[in-house]
Amino acid sequence: MAPVVSRSLSSVPMASLPYTSCFVLGSGSTNRVCLKSSFLARNNIKNGFLQSGLKWKHDKRDARVVVRCEVSAVAEKEEASEETYEYQAEVSRLMDLIVHSLYSHKEVFLRELVSNASDALDKLRFLSLTEPSLLGDSSELEIRVKPDPDNGTVTVTDTGIGMTKEELIDCLGTIAQSGTSKFLKALKENKDVGADNGLIGQFGVGFYSAFLVAQKVVVSTKSPKSDKQYVWEAEADSSSYVIREETNPENLLHRGTQITLYLRDDDKYEYAEPKKIQDLVKNYSQFVSFPIYTWQEKSRTIEVEEEEEPKEGEEKTEVIASDLCAYSVFSPEEKPKTKKTKTEKYWDWELTNETKPIWMRSPKEVEKEQYQEFYKKTFNEFLDPLAHTHFTTEGEVEFRSVLYIPGMAPLNNEEVVNPKTKNIRLYVKRVFISDDFDGELFPRYLSFVKGVVDSNDLPLNVSREILQESRIVRIMRKRLVRKTFDMIQDLAESENKEDYKKFWENFGKFVKLGCIEDTGNHKRITPLLRFFSSKSEEELISLDDYVENMGENQKAIYYLATDSLQSARTAPFLEKLVQKGIEVLYLVEPIDEVAIQNLQTYKEKKFVDISKEDLELDDEDEVKDKQEYNLLCDWIKQQLGDKVAKVQVSKRLSSSPCVLVSGKFGWSANMERLMKAQTLGDTSTLEFMRGRRILEVNTDHPIIKDLNAACKNSPDSSDAKRAVELLYDTALISSGFTPDSPAELGNKIYEMMAMALGGRWGRFEEDDTEASTESDESSAEVSEAQVVEPSEVRTESNDYWE
Repeated sequence: MAPVVSRSLSSVPMASLPYTSCFVLGSGSTNRVCLKSSFLARNNIKNGFLQSGLKWKHDKRDARVVVRCEVSAVAEKEEASEETYEYQAEVSRLMDLIVHSLYSHKEVFLRELVSNASDALDKLRFLSLTEPSLLGDSSELEIRVKPDPDNGTVTVTDTGIGMTKEELIDCLGTIAQSGTSKFLKALKENKDVGADNGLIGQFGVGFYSAFLVAQKVVVSTKSPKSDKQYVWEAEADSSSYVIREETNPENLLHRGTQITLYLRDDDKYEYAEPKKIQDLVKNYSQFVSFPIYTWQEKSRTIEVEEEEEPKEGEEKTEVIASDLCAYSVFSPEEKPKTKKTKTEKYWDWELTNETKPIWMRSPKEVEKEQYQEFYKKTFNEFLDPLAHTHFTTEGEVEFRSVLYIPGMAPLNNEEVVNPKTKNIRLYVKRVFISDDFDGELFPRYLSFVKGVVDSNDLPLNVSREILQESRIVRIMRKRLVRKTFDMIQDLAESENKEDYKKFWENFGKFVKLGCIEDTGNHKRITPLLRFFSSKSEEELISLDDYVENMGENQKAIYYLATDSLQSARTAPFLEKLVQKGIEVLYLVEPIDEVAIQNLQTYKEKKFVDISKEDLELDDEDEVKDKQEYNLLCDWIKQQLGDKVAKVQVSKRLSSSPCVLVSGKFGWSANMERLMKAQTLGDTSTLEFMRGRRILEVNTDHPIIKDLNAACKNSPDSSDAKRAVELLYDTALISSGFTPDSPAELGNKIYEMMAMALGGRWGRFEEDDTEASTESDESSAEVSEAQVVEPSEVRTESNDYWE
């Protein structure tokens, strides 16, 4: 809101009035008086002020005229003069940031240098199509990496396009100036689209990663476009570099570039080792399209001739003979020689990237054995994969991929659902980028899948180590997951059922985890699930098989979760369903129940837990009148108190006297058992989620009939009450729950056993006989002790004193 300024015309000079163009005079008057000519001119107010936006009001107070103005605009500012400046950079600080902040691992320096060499070879190959003279006499396109442990250097040499002096200054002397990017831009301007598929560089900072391990870098380069060879040299902590012409004939190159790294003292022992260099090339640059040779120490077996060492007698004869005759046949020069083999070490070049990028070929051209061989070499596996898929996607994002299902699950339990398994290797233009992902490309439940993904246009950061989160990444993830499910589904539908059986034994838990974590793919996951059932206790069946075998009137998929297959077979919940021929799925693994609860339905059929209340069996038979047992249910509930929420007549029992079922929204007995076993389980949560328990009784069982009679005839009987408590404890165990006090339950069972077995098999008669015999023997002993002859005692005493 504009500020309000008050001025009095009697006390303020006219020239000091705020900028205005007109005002209104008179109370309630709408007449405006323009001040541009009559007021502004007389008061020498410049026309440069704004002449709109100010309104004047006058009030008559004490014979004075008071004028108010509302300021709603300000004077136009004079336009300031503008100057354009370019950003400045402290080169040494910028280099320090590039070297120490862009890359997480020092070892990537070799990947960057080899990638630059590959780009140089690609440029030469493309340009030679129109200018064959660039190849000259040497048409070999290759990369050689030579470590020198003695001098602490690593040399990377390529036979590519090389650089002129101007290109050296432009590419290496200008930070973030990518020669590859300029080359690609020129190709696009010339409409040579499609010739840039093999080029890797894009940021112009990969070369400087050499300073991660090098104190000094020397670049010697020879371009076929120039007659001179130039050397570029720079120190790690310097902000300048040196360029000179190469004059030493021994160092002249026919064509290409040679980069020599003088390693730091703390890095030379690691990165100057030939084995380390070979491993880095295999890891990062295995699939570069040009041959890469590394300088390696090798061994070979050779045959050599050695003189036999004469025995002592032969030496003596030889000396004597030489004394007697100068031409003796025993001359030392004519000793017999023997051939022996020994191992000789030598240095030579070795081709390091022998494995070819199989994903770059058409799937029709690749045999099954080649896929298996590639899998074993790439992931160091010894078993053949169970299945593989090779595909190319086009559209918003283009990439090629080969995915595998391993032959067995990881032995380490920690890797079962670990998203950082390093099973997916990401390549950009056949150069390895990373295998360290935390669910970006694959969800956790598919972490067992192994494979390679190669793309030309992934959104990477400058160090090419981190896959940036973007819409393209989400599209890639979605397509990879879809292709994986297609591969698993093909395996499930294959004629060889043993392969999918082996897959399910190894990775079934992973798929079930997907039911919990990936609701968007339930339609793809559910056909892959396999379970045992009441009609198939030996062979696993699918949900499709279950639905196909359902009766016409069955509207739900029934399941029972227990701790083992044996427990499921003998559970009382099954009795009536098995009697009616209804199939029940057995969920015997800890993850099964949670997975099924997350699915809820399959093909419009709800999953129903038969261990919970309100079980509907669609029974059209006549239901007996159970009203007479309402009194029994109330009496049992009164005896048990808060242990159960209610007691009711069961519809699911046929042979067992009773069963304890869970509430509709609480934990089942199986889930309660699992939650109690949790290391960090919360007892308060356990009490809350335990829910209510309902005791269902089978009115056709003799025990229930006896209790019904006791309820009517002797409701206060202590024996009947003990029987009810024991009945509840027994139902607790048979239904899968854990009793609160096992020892107390044991005592109740012992007591009931004593009551049931008391007096049987003649035990009381034997006890009476034994008791009478013992009493007779004891009375006889007392009698004998009392009948003692005094004379005998005195005689013994007399004998003693004598």
